[in-house]
Amino acid sequence: MTRFSALPAALALAALLAAAAPAARCAAPQGAGLRGTAPESASPDQAASKSAAPENAAPENAAAQNAGPLPAQADAPFAVRRIAAFDRPWAIAFLPDGRLVLTEKAGRMFLVTQAGAKTAIDGVPAAYDRGQNGMLDVAPSPDFTRDRLLYFTRVAPEKGGGALILARARLDESGGRARLSELTTLWRQRPASRGGQPGGIIAFSPDGRHLFLTVGDRMEPDTAQDPEAARGKILRLNPDGSAPPDNPMAEQAGIRALTWSTGHRNAYGLAFAPDGTLWEHEMGPRGGDELNRIRPGGNYGWPEVSNGDQYSGWPIPRHATRPEFDAPSLYWTPVIAPAGLAFYRGTAFPAWQGSALIGGLRAEGLVRVAFGKDGIPRQADRWSLDRRIRDVAVAADGAVWLIEDGSGAGLLRLTAK
Repeated sequence: MTRFSALPAALALAALLAAAAPAARCAAPQGAGLRGTAPESASPDQAASKSAAPENAAPENAAAQNAGPLPAQADAPFAVRRIAAFDRPWAIAFLPDGRLVLTEKAGRMFLVTQAGAKTAIDGVPAAYDRGQNGMLDVAPSPDFTRDRLLYFTRVAPEKGGGALILARARLDESGGRARLSELTTLWRQRPASRGGQPGGIIAFSPDGRHLFLTVGDRMEPDTAQDPEAARGKILRLNPDGSAPPDNPMAEQAGIRALTWSTGHRNAYGLAFAPDGTLWEHEMGPRGGDELNRIRPGGNYGWPEVSNGDQYSGWPIPRHATRPEFDAPSLYWTPVIAPAGLAFYRGTAFPAWQGSALIGGLRAEGLVRVAFGKDGIPRQADRWSLDRRIRDVAVAADGAVWLIEDGSGAGLLRLTAK
């Protein structure tokens, strides 16, 4: 691949933009790179929330809808109840008994009943709570009833900043207390970094045999195209952290053996649809949030292509100009800053069956994406909640649970009206 093949055209376009655009838009923020990296002092999802990027045409090499300009709906088919409050929660997941496991960014975990009663989990390892980094995702083992294992991700403090770590531990409960034991590190990112955009989202395959993990570019965009770099990738592992023999590059060493797809920026959503297809969403730079159908060996283009631009205003070639990259199936410009992804399989909202539910940080609400008979996703609904939504989960009774972002953030339960 010739990395700078589009550079002359890009420079010419940049000159035109510089002549026409206000100086403030064309000046790179302090600490921002030329590859769509937000400054360390502002997390990319916060930076995205301030984006005013223009609408782009749908890429020619994908039947993609730009859902960004679609307005939010005022009349929602659900009632919202605030169940409990937490300090900067990051992820929620249901256990087989109906309780939730919830992580807080500072390095805490809780068991939470559906009535809102909390039990702090002891024995949680330290997290590197800086910017976007900290305690991240959590997922129970597919065989949790038997093995009591929780899988979780965090950025851990190390020399040079923090390293994304995938770990698992046994959840022990006795006398009204809960504790993690038998802590095992399954995968550790090398080298450590002070950058944000960690990714860290976990999804188990429908048969429970494999674990998928998103790894962000850590604000080093070019590493997403480096096959030796543990950044900008989706990994596929066995539950013990080893490389499955049928991975695309299983016969190679290091991170290559674990890599399932590459060219990702910062994925905060990863889930399997009812038909077994793996879907991912990721935040774009200034515009161009993406929903991607993930295939083994796929390259999704970051930072060579995007449907957004640099925060500095510097243009990025669109997916339509580089058909060798996998284009998004759906994208958003202006952005929604997607966070959390769950496919609806419940009965409380029959019209949502098979839909993808996505939290919106910038959108401050809930987005529903429906899939046609052709398998193409189209945004069906966007409901404003006036709250930055960090994660989404569906309970066994079909109720939808959300967590807000930030201090004093609520755990919300959505039920049909």
